[in-house]
Amino acid sequence: MGPTGLVLGVDVGGTGIKARITDAAGTVLGEHRVPTPRADPDAVQLAEVVAELAATAVSTAHSGGVAVDAGLDAVGVVVPGVVDEATGVSVLAVNLGWQGVPVRSRIHAALLARGVDVPVAFGHDVRAGALAETRPVLGASQPLDRGSVGFVPVGTGLASALVVDGAVVSGGGWAGEIGQVRIQHGPHAGLRVEEIASAGAVARRAGTASAHAAMLRVQQGDPVATAVWHECVDVLGEAIAWITAVAGCHAVVVGGGLAESGAMLLDPLRAAVADRLVGLRAPTLLPARHGDAAGAIGAGLLARDLLDTHTAAATIAVTDSDSPAATGGRA
Repeated sequence: MGPTGLVLGVDVGGTGIKARITDAAGTVLGEHRVPTPRADPDAVQLAEVVAELAATAVSTAHSGGVAVDAGLDAVGVVVPGVVDEATGVSVLAVNLGWQGVPVRSRIHAALLARGVDVPVAFGHDVRAGALAETRPVLGASQPLDRGSVGFVPVGTGLASALVVDGAVVSGGGWAGEIGQVRIQHGPHAGLRVEEIASAGAVARRAGTASAHAAMLRVQQGDPVATAVWHECVDVLGEAIAWITAVAGCHAVVVGGGLAESGAMLLDPLRAAVADRLVGLRAPTLLPARHGDAAGAIGAGLLARDLLDTHTAAATIAVTDSDSPAATGGRA
């Protein structure tokens, strides 16, 4: 039996894991959210969680009407930090306590232990989110799969990704770590960009439980929250302007928790970016389409791309085996 097209996309966060299973048409057959294992420096517990999610996902798909003999064909897993997609290694993930951990091989082994022998795609959560946000979707008003597009999710931390003509730039795993750049001048000199321009920083500096709570205080005219908000916009606008100047982005998609404030963030951010790019083409700033599901969607896309590659390779191998050269000249 050939591939059914069922793939599982798993987005591993610092505190929670989001997973979704989709069919060949991209229909979502099931979604799951579970806590991220703590004190797991070798990703052994994480691998078991993914294997369990795979089993649960297939059961969910079957109960949803998928043929009972349809199994999982590929798994995609994305994680935060510095990621080497080629080797499947988490180079550094501070929030998860990982350094040089072969996460992909751990997950593959856990799947095999359950009798699930499928290819495993591995990637970076922000780059996967960028893939999800820029892949063409029906009804999209602006094509984002051509030219240079930036993706900046403003969440607990801050990172970015660059997509050029539909391909995500990896940079050996280090591309996009804008949140770790130290501010050199002004009142925030010496701090990292994400210590001012992330949702987590806004909440912490405003003294609120969340960035959303800080936003509500800004709407009420709270002077502390308002100052923090303006400083976030200022530093974030600086970062986006540099991304645009270097990569020539025609669009920048802004996501993460802070982007859920809509025009309250995007309108002043557009002005801040344009003010820094006088004489240059300012990018179109767009809100993310997928919210916090972007990572899981992107993980599923990585799995589907890997599945397509494996299927194509298998087809070529079969074709080559039937060629006259492979059969000794016999028809």
